[in-house]
Parts: sequence; structure tokens; C-alpha cells
Amino acid sequence: MGPTSYFQHRRDCQRKQEERRDRIAALEPSYHAAFSPHELNILHAPIDKLVQDVQSNATSAADVLRSYGKAAIRAHEKTNCLTEIMISGAEKWIKEGSINLQGPLAGIPVSLKDSINVAGYDTSVGYSAKTFKPVSKDGGLVRLLKDAGAVPFVKTALPITLLSFESTNDLWGRCKNPHNINYSPGGSTGGEGAILAFGGSRIGIGSDVAGSVRAPAHFSGCYSLRCSTGRWPKAGVDTSMPGQEGIPSVFSPMARTLFDLTYFSRALIQCKPWKYDHTVHPIEWREQVYSSTTSSSRKLRIGVLRTDGVIDPSPACARALQTTVEALQSAGHEIVELTPPPDALPYEALVIASQLLNADGTKTFRSFFRTGESTDPGASQMEFIMTLPSPIRYLYYLYVRYVQRDPIWAGLILVFSPKSAYQNWQLVARREAFKAKWYEWWTGVTFPSASSSTATLTDGMNGSRSSDSPSPPLSSATSFATLSEETKHFASEKEKAGDDGYMDAFLTVPNATPAVPHDGMKEAVSSCGYTFLFNLLDYSCGVLPVTRVDPVKDALPADFSLRKLNGVARGAYTLYDARKMAGLPVGVQIVGRRLEEEKVLGVMKQVEDALERKGERYHLMENF
Repeated sequence: MGPTSYFQHRRDCQRKQEERRDRIAALEPSYHAAFSPHELNILHAPIDKLVQDVQSNATSAADVLRSYGKAAIRAHEKTNCLTEIMISGAEKWIKEGSINLQGPLAGIPVSLKDSINVAGYDTSVGYSAKTFKPVSKDGGLVRLLKDAGAVPFVKTALPITLLSFESTNDLWGRCKNPHNINYSPGGSTGGEGAILAFGGSRIGIGSDVAGSVRAPAHFSGCYSLRCSTGRWPKAGVDTSMPGQEGIPSVFSPMARTLFDLTYFSRALIQCKPWKYDHTVHPIEWREQVYSSTTSSSRKLRIGVLRTDGVIDPSPACARALQTTVEALQSAGHEIVELTPPPDALPYEALVIASQLLNADGTKTFRSFFRTGESTDPGASQMEFIMTLPSPIRYLYYLYVRYVQRDPIWAGLILVFSPKSAYQNWQLVARREAFKAKWYEWWTGVTFPSASSSTATLTDGMNGSRSSDSPSPPLSSATSFATLSEETKHFASEKEKAGDDGYMDAFLTVPNATPAVPHDGMKEAVSSCGYTFLFNLLDYSCGVLPVTRVDPVKDALPADFSLRKLNGVARGAYTLYDARKMAGLPVGVQIVGRRLEEEKVLGVMKQVEDALERKGERYHLMENF
């Protein structure tokens, strides 16, 4: 470290950006020309038809690649979403026969998060120190893609540290939301959110440790599936935190449409990914689960979690959730208002997961930095608190807890510190106990008490307010809607039927707000609770777009006051402005239990169908 490191950092950043520019410029002239009618047909063809056409030679894989290569370049011009340009390499793989053009994904271009290893290309993960070190062989995930017939063709943007809902670093610059370039496309798989929403790719793969494929789908307006650990391959990738397994990162699919997401997930799992990656469970694709869930005669029992008790959803996100609820009710599905387990509240998950994820005190992700290399604003906030001397951090906690009367933010400050092996083991034990309580809650071994505290969502963000109660943060973190009579009825019916769970899945928001403005993670660093909870629980989750921010419908109420909110909620709501956010996508999150990917995809299909019948289906951004 020192001046030499700083100048090397600046040189390598410049060289990588020049390399990217040169690779785009060196493509055949057809990549820079207007789209032909044939290419436009390819961009709009259903994925199954496109695969069949490639398999039968009605359309060449090279034509499909060129069509999406052109679209990706245009997406990059608008959003700065690309890192490694692999289009020339992909042309060579097709020509040499490295791609199985009779596979279930024959000829389908797939964009990849920058952290995935592809032979001959850097896996920089946004760090200049990792540049100009191309990997020597494809990772297991990429080998599986090629054997299935897919064509990896570009890598996409992510944030340095991989711990942000933004996607910015010195190496590649800032990735922007295609709907509004003043806002983030999400993170840490933000480049995929941007390229898919724009239409520059139709299938992408990212990773998710705290919401990193779900936040981009919500922020940018596309579709994602957060797979449980062991269902999706992750061999052959790099990360900012090697060895971090307290909250395992999972690689998962993203797509421009729900049909594409389901088709791709089915095809890849049917290719037996456990033969490419020792961490994958040998679980075949369960078509019966998917088809029974999507059956027109099936009436689902869907729960609704309105708030996590830390940050109540913003008007835009609450409206998207309610729109979904009403659509499902109109379609005849049963809706249950949920309260989480009273002894395992979402706030506790945020406390546990935050410590496990950063048990090293942020040393690992910091170890890859060069002198003068910019960090993410949110990660910088965490690092600042983590590195405070213990007495100073405790004084800070006391000030926030008893002077500002904010037990929520104070509770996080108190535990933001490096952990010993002994402390880490204790946290793992707390994690497992927390998961067991949610398992019992879902399966009905125990249910939340009907006497749980009551709050209405028209109260003015009750769950997000500070409390001056002397109770510990966990007991004062939240208040929820009373458990409905319908819930108790379903519990009784479940026991009669011998069912293993009283609901098929539940709905919640993917984030308290729509996309954050650039550098907004400085304020919203801990506002990831609606996704992070399910990383700790390892639940299968999906996100799909529902609506867009309306400057009138989604304005804050006249009596809204930031001062009444806890510090975590205040950080998120500082950034919320329905007028500035107008037109940004707003999604909903579907939550299933562990390893229920087929069921989650099926519920997503029922949700999308219900929204369409109500005239509420989301319309994708169309640029071609």
C-alpha cells in the first residue's frame, strides 16, 4: 500500500475501461448497425421457439448472438451495465462447437454477473487488484451453461465489496437504472437488473447474500428467483468475502419475463447441476409441483406480511403489495394476514445476519483494496462502526438508545464489531434456533398468539417509529396486525387434512422503497431487512414487477414525519420522493419454504395471471 499502489490502481482502471471500449469497437460492423427485421423477430421470439429454431437450424446461434450482442451494447450505452465483453469469444465457441446446440437452451445468450469465472477473461469483482489475471478455465456453472446450449456473452456490473444495493466501483464506473439514470438499478447484481430491464439480455445469473438478485429485479423491473443453498450451482466464482459462510451466498437466475425465468430454471436443473458442482443437492426438477401450483383449478392459500417492524413499506411498495393481494382475492385465492413468530421477529434476523455476514470486521473485503480505491458508501458506514474502539462504540450506542430514543438503530450499533470464533459459533447457534422457530411457525407446530399487539398500516408508519420504552430492542422492535380468524381456521383445517403447512407461500415487499438514488446507500445501508431475512432462513423467494411509482398515489401523507422513525427507517425514507421516483418499477416478493423453487415459480405465475385479469399486469420497458 502507498503511492505506488494508488497509481497502479488508477492505471489499471483506465486500462480496463479502454479494453472494454476497444472490444466493443472491434466487433463486426453489423453489431453497430440498425436492427434488421430478422434480428427484431429474434429479440421478441418466445424462448422455447428460439431454442427449437436453433436446434432445427431454422435460426443460427450466431444470428441470435448478434441480435442480443447489439441489444446489450445499446443497454450499456444507456446504463453502463457491461464489464467483460465476451461476444467475440462467444462467436468462436459457437463456431468451434464448444456450445451444445442441441441442448435445452440451444443458442440462448446468457449474461453473467462479473463474479462468475469464464476462461480467458478477468473475474475482477470490481477490484483493480484482480484485473489482468484472466482465469484459465470455465467454472462449473459456465461449463453447465455451455453443455445446456446457452451462450455466455457479457459480464455485468456489481459494486465493490458486493455489499450494496448500488452497483458502482472505480474500475467500471457507475451502473444506472434504465428507467431513470439518476437512480440505482440495484445491487449487488445491478448490471443484470439494468441489462434485463432494458432488453439487452433475456436471461442472467447473479448471486444473492442479502437480496442481491431480488433488489435489482425490484429496482429495475425484471424477474428473479432466489434459490435455496444447494439448488443452484456456484462452483467457479469469485467473491469479495471468500470463506464467509455464516450467511451463504447463492447463485440464482434472473430474467426479463417470468416465462423465461421458469423455462431457464427448469432446463438448467434438468441438466443435473450436481454433476458439475459438489455443493448442489441431487434434486430433480419437480414438474408436478409446478404444474399443480399453476393449475387453473388450484386455489392457493397465500399469507401477507405487511411489515417487518423495522421499516414500514413506502406508499409505492405498500400499494404494489395491496394490488397483488386484491388481484389474488379476485381470482378466488385465500389471503391470510400474517404475524411473524413473536419470539423470532424479523429485527432479530437483521441483528443476527448482519453480524454473521461481517464477523471478520470487514477485513476480508477490505484486504483487496488498493490505496485510494473508492468504497461503497454503505459498506463504508459499516466499516466505520466496526472499526470504532469498543468504548467509543458503546458510548455511541448509549447516545442513540437513550438520547435519541432509538432502540432499533442502537441495537445494530451495539453488535457491529469483529467476532471471535467463540462469538461466531454463538451466532450460528442463534441462527439455527431462529430458523427452527420459523419452521415451527410455518408448519403449524406452534402459531403466533392471537393476542399479539395490533397496529394498522394507516397509522403513519407505526412499526418504523422510535420507541422510548426501556425494553430491549427485540421486544420493542415491531407491532403487527392481529392474527386473523382465517389463520386460526386454516390451522384447524391443516390438522384435519394432515397438511404440512397452512399456506402455500406468502407475499411481502422486496424492499421498503423503490430504487435508491445514486450514493443513497450511505443513508439506507441497513434497509435490506425484507430480503436479508430470507437469506438467513434460506427460503426460496421470487420477485416480479407489479407497477410503477405514481407521483400522486404514492406521495407521503401530509402528517408524515421523519423524526418519528427509527434510524434505519429514517435512512430509507430520507431518500423517498414519489415525484422524483415517478415511473420507477415496484415489485412484490413471493416467499416459499426452503428448496421450494418450483412452487415459488408456480405461485409467481398465479400472481401474474391474477394481475393480468385485473388489468394490472406490468408492462416491460420496450426499446427495440
